[in-house]
Amino acid sequence: MKQHDIPVYSIDRFNRQAEKAIQYQAELFDINRNFKVSYPHRHDDFYEILFLTQGEGIHTIDFQQYAIRPNTIFILSPGQIHELALSEDVQGYIILFTSSFYHFNKTDPHKLFELPFFYNLSQETPPIYLDNAECIQTLTNLFREAISENKQYLSDKDEAIRALLDLILIQCKRIYPLSQQDEKTNKGKIMVKRFKQLIEEKCKENLSVKDYANLLAISPNYLSETVKSVTGRTSTDLINDRMILEIKRLLKHTDMGISEIAYSLNFADQSYFSKYFKKLTGLSPLEFRNEGAH
Repeated sequence: MKQHDIPVYSIDRFNRQAEKAIQYQAELFDINRNFKVSYPHRHDDFYEILFLTQGEGIHTIDFQQYAIRPNTIFILSPGQIHELALSEDVQGYIILFTSSFYHFNKTDPHKLFELPFFYNLSQETPPIYLDNAECIQTLTNLFREAISENKQYLSDKDEAIRALLDLILIQCKRIYPLSQQDEKTNKGKIMVKRFKQLIEEKCKENLSVKDYANLLAISPNYLSETVKSVTGRTSTDLINDRMILEIKRLLKHTDMGISEIAYSLNFADQSYFSKYFKKLTGLSPLEFRNEGAH
């Protein structure tokens, strides 16, 4: 049954000590891990790294279904809607962490966003399927050490877990499917990454290219030219991609009315909203909502 709103959970919901606020969590994962959350759901300002070492199933992330098999890593950003269907024998490890925890002692406020698997605006966040025994063992050891640290109350515990988290993310970056792309850190690529981050943060405000350019303190023409040279696509394409994803999420995972969705995403009226969606998807909002319902 659809809900009026997609559940959004904070990291505290996944804490076994409910009275204690947390900024990270590292623990074993199995079929009995239940924090009274409903699926599908999304996270607020925290990230998830799920390393499944045993079992099978399906992980659905923003309308994309991914097979679960032994030695699969899933990495989730805030806001992504996901749902797990798992076999009874599933086992693995999970780490959750907030951006404030990760950035605590880092000088670059965009460092997390520089990683290729966060805020992927292509609407896909492919898992990492591991087949190298040495890599599997390295990551297994790092996750186990993080879990061990999390269970203890030693001095500099937070720093130790940050260091282990950094090592896990570095290992994932090295083997991530998209990490083969050219990673030169020129000004244009950095600016485009910041533009993408702003799209993620401001999506529901339905801003124009000019609005984003103002936020970046550059001209709309410079933004458009740079985005085109770096990505091969237009600034408007990237904005539309994210908006269409958000509309699809609300149509499929909530019972909000069409006009209610249009209003929540700052469209002037339902008619324009419906024309916008159909132009970019080939379906009306109602057709998309009913697709596959029978």
